[in-house]
Amino acid sequence: MRKSHFLAKILVLCALGWSALPGPARADAAPSLALQSLSIQERLTLAGEGQMRFLGMAIYDARLWVDARFTPERFEAHPLALELHYHRAFSAAAIAQRSLTEMQRQRKLPPELAQRWERMLAQLLPDVQRGDRLLGVYLPGEGMQLWRGPQLLGTLREPELARLFFGIWLAPQTSEPSLRAALLARVAP
Repeated sequence: MRKSHFLAKILVLCALGWSALPGPARADAAPSLALQSLSIQERLTLAGEGQMRFLGMAIYDARLWVDARFTPERFEAHPLALELHYHRAFSAAAIAQRSLTEMQRQRKLPPELAQRWERMLAQLLPDVQRGDRLLGVYLPGEGMQLWRGPQLLGTLREPELARLFFGIWLAPQTSEPSLRAALLARVAP
């Protein structure tokens, strides 16, 4: 099994284990329980969590999982997992379109590349309903995977697309700096 695929499965198990635990202790307990049960050396921890709101309405809750070496300034150098728990329904096309708009805050894309990436994201992303949970796994230098529960929805082997996609939440140019701060709240400076 490829190392990146194995790591992605571990990240997914961590997030799934976390969501099944009750109460406030679950944030710290899940990664260590999942990793210990699989005898994995590298621990993942919850870096932070926050809520995306628009005009006072909750859009989704977000949780970020990172390894011990993670630094916000070089987020693209580390594997990570970002879980979104939706409070509203959105089409895959609408999510892909908004994602491209947000990605272009970090880097202006040539129109043909932006269109190709938007199509790729629309094919990978599902329509979401209230209560849906998606987990994005970032694999540095390789791309990204998207999971819904234990189901792998797909893999994009486009490293730059993946970096910009996760930069929506983690890059300094994010349109939601308060959500970024919440997601990085537990990361040591």
